[in-house]
Amino acid sequence: MSELLAHEVVLTGAPRFTAHVDAEAYVVVPAESLGDLTAYRRLRREVFVHEQGLFAADDADDVDDDPRTRVLVARAPGGEVLGGVRLHPTTHPAAGGRDLGWWTGSRLVVAREARLHLGVGAALVRAACATAESLGALRFDACVQEPNAVLFRRLGWVVGETLDLHGQPHVRAEWPVRRVQRLVESTKTALGGLLGELTSAPMGGGGPGFVGDDGAPVPGTDLVAACDAILPAMVERDPEWAGWCSVLVNLNDLAAMGAVPVGLLDAVGARDASFARRVLRGLADAAAAWGVPVLGGHTQLGVPGALSVTALGRTHAGLPAPVPGGGGRVGHRLRVTADLGGSWRPGYTGRQWDSSSHRTPAELRALLDVVPTLAPTAAKDVSMSGLVGTTGMLAEASGCRAVLDVAAIPQPHDASTGDWLTCFPGFAMITAEDTPRDTAALPDTVTSRVCGELAAGSGVGLRWPDGVVTESVAAGVTGMGAA
Repeated sequence: MSELLAHEVVLTGAPRFTAHVDAEAYVVVPAESLGDLTAYRRLRREVFVHEQGLFAADDADDVDDDPRTRVLVARAPGGEVLGGVRLHPTTHPAAGGRDLGWWTGSRLVVAREARLHLGVGAALVRAACATAESLGALRFDACVQEPNAVLFRRLGWVVGETLDLHGQPHVRAEWPVRRVQRLVESTKTALGGLLGELTSAPMGGGGPGFVGDDGAPVPGTDLVAACDAILPAMVERDPEWAGWCSVLVNLNDLAAMGAVPVGLLDAVGARDASFARRVLRGLADAAAAWGVPVLGGHTQLGVPGALSVTALGRTHAGLPAPVPGGGGRVGHRLRVTADLGGSWRPGYTGRQWDSSSHRTPAELRALLDVVPTLAPTAAKDVSMSGLVGTTGMLAEASGCRAVLDVAAIPQPHDASTGDWLTCFPGFAMITAEDTPRDTAALPDTVTSRVCGELAAGSGVGLRWPDGVVTESVAAGVTGMGAA
């Protein structure tokens, strides 16, 4: 971490004692007024220029003028600013100016009279961590004066190498962002314990070589079956979209297995016929768009909204067998192939990317050929655990660890990296390959890039442009183990 810039430095100055401010009276709030910003910058000059002599005249820089920069201040009841900190997308040269979800905390300052017993510095650091995560950060770091490393360790930061900056010893500190880990724990971690009885039966879970796959081979046939339920809240809130998505997610599951769809079965619950009609309209529109018939199903009225769909398909003629999610091996490269067109679904910004509703039937059907064209050793379609969490599922089933290069992952211009790596992206496939693949025959509606590899170990690491790897998923995602 030798390439550090002056504005990345976190400084607090020597401790002092104050008796006139109640330790429970001050609050940490965003600096939204000119008065707060002026007081914060004045305090910075007092400490960094006059008290510590680290800058000749002023510590202001381009980060102060960046509209993305957020400032937090600790404010006493009378309005006095006791301290402040700013956070912003990193300006590390390796990032190339891109907002990759890598944020930095800097210019942490505490007034001389408020440096002991009040906990102002600790409160500002905690607030900065929470703010960074709320802004979608997947990495949050700071460069800290060495005497303050104890504070940062106590607050849960990981303190790294020591370096000299401005003639003072500093350390690089990283806050362990848990956004992906929390998503994985809320959506997938319980599956191993829940499904053990089912998967332990003969052919349970799809049989040998298939663990936690998007679909399952039907024993004694050439069929592949997939099944997905739609969140009840989504059915109630947006019934037509729920119907559309029930087809989308199932056909994505078949596509990840390298299977060509032959038909759908639906199960619909609705409070009345009018509501059921709205769900079925979305389902019928999607089935027509992809050209897949609804073979049958079940409809129940007078009940809360519910929707699940089963899809049946056959292995593509160009593949010898269904593609497993656990076929990757150490050294295999990871590829993401995604449709970046579209936008956030209204009402689901940051959570659901709609890449499909604007596509023509021919464009939608062409996506079903992505996996057969790539002929990967393993494949998963990105589920509700997000791109990183789904990569973790592929790695877990393959008995490996995954490392993803954040800057190489295909991403829409209108989505932040943090949101894109944790959302449902419409159409996105994660595949493993043992040799380079020819992507010339892929549909022109997708972007496909190698962006990582499988390695020995478990979990998922995110590799940043400066070479640092942060832990995003600590171990297995589902607890179902390797295929």
